[in-house]
Amino acid sequence: MEYKLVIGLEIHIQLGLKTKAFCGCKNEFGGVPNSRICPICLGLPGSLPSVNVELINSAILAGHATNSKIRHVVKFDRKHYYYPDLPKGYQISQNDKPICEGGSLLIETPSGLKKINIIRIHMEEDSGKSLHLLDSENQSYIDFNRSGAPLLEIVSAPDISSGDEAVAFLSSLREIFRYLDLSECNMENGSFRCDVNVNLIVRESGVEYKTPIAEIKNLNSFKSIKAAIEYEELRQQEEWVQFRKTLDSCGKHTRGFDDKSGTTVIQRDKETVSDYRYFQEPDLPLIEIDDFYIDNIKNLKLIELPFDARVRLKDQYGLSDFDVITLTSDKHLLRYFEEAVINASDPKKVANWILSEVLSVLNDKGISVLEFNLLPSYITELVEFIVAGKISGKMAKKVFSEMMIREVSASVIISENQLEQVSDKFVIKQIVLEVLNENPKSIELYKKGKDHAIKFMMGQIMKKSSGKINPVLANEILLQSLSNV
Repeated sequence: MEYKLVIGLEIHIQLGLKTKAFCGCKNEFGGVPNSRICPICLGLPGSLPSVNVELINSAILAGHATNSKIRHVVKFDRKHYYYPDLPKGYQISQNDKPICEGGSLLIETPSGLKKINIIRIHMEEDSGKSLHLLDSENQSYIDFNRSGAPLLEIVSAPDISSGDEAVAFLSSLREIFRYLDLSECNMENGSFRCDVNVNLIVRESGVEYKTPIAEIKNLNSFKSIKAAIEYEELRQQEEWVQFRKTLDSCGKHTRGFDDKSGTTVIQRDKETVSDYRYFQEPDLPLIEIDDFYIDNIKNLKLIELPFDARVRLKDQYGLSDFDVITLTSDKHLLRYFEEAVINASDPKKVANWILSEVLSVLNDKGISVLEFNLLPSYITELVEFIVAGKISGKMAKKVFSEMMIREVSASVIISENQLEQVSDKFVIKQIVLEVLNENPKSIELYKKGKDHAIKFMMGQIMKKSSGKINPVLANEILLQSLSNV
């Protein structure tokens, strides 16, 4: 018996637009409950929605970024279902004619690149939010501030085969939306939400079966998504052996994931398309968009995306996979590096310095690179001092700390404190000979093969020079001198 895991994802991304999808209310997270609502987003009688043009522009940009085909006629539909936090009793969405179809993304897997197809991207509005307060009366409340917020739903093909691949796809998608400033994609505040559809293809005695699809909802972290998929794979294997349920006989059902127990729990049968009673939204007209408009969005707003940037950085600067993944994790960090490397003689060393020292400061202070107080050119100059052998790596860290405090360039610190490294071989040899004359016992230990003697003598050399001697040259000259003793 063979099992193949089949995973499809439905991702809801709340766009960072100034106003909601179909009214002029502010589109912001949090705030005083029910303070950003109006008759339109509450669906009160006599209110009429109007389309936020930035919603359409964002969908077109997302389509370009995911290699999708973009439809020239935009149609909205009503999707009917009942939840307490859905004030209208329906949601304005798109059914049979989504704005984008047939896209794809490449993800990194242990066996190489894998293409994950995207079935569709469609526009819709969000519902409100239920608040369950465990007070003395165990009451529930509803905040409609989120009602009508602009969403894009992205539906992947069932091309994903593991929890790791699901996380890789979601990470890639989140990077793209952040690069394009379409959304913060913050799972904690709900601007990046994912439902996972999981089932198995079972091959037994030459016959192929499909297990019922489980849609796992309300997953709030990549860790939970991976854990839920891994648990569901084992659960469905056990269910198949015990009950032999198939997709044809049982269809699709909805499950929740319990983080504490690491298990999924059945909630209800999944609605079908007919349950939603879709029909065209009568209060919104069809909207035609031509090729010029679609191409103009691409030309104005589409920038180099993370995957393409990684390929370019590796080819252009010879950086490692780790380097390029980290540098492209934030488009502002990438921009900082690219500005720092313009006049650099050693791009790899500039990358190393940013990924170690600069990122360390950002993490310690909990700030972004946009708030970092040193210009990229200051990092370039500091690295050039190291490459030229004018200061040591150890001294550079002290200079960097002083630069952070005073917000000045490396040359100012080095000049004021006379920190330039001594690389004159004649001067270095004189100091080396002084140390050898003062430490005959160390010479004897070295000749007996005691390596610590070298470290001791190097320490004495650096001490005599107040740490200003080039340690590489000093070590070379010391070894040469010892071979002549």
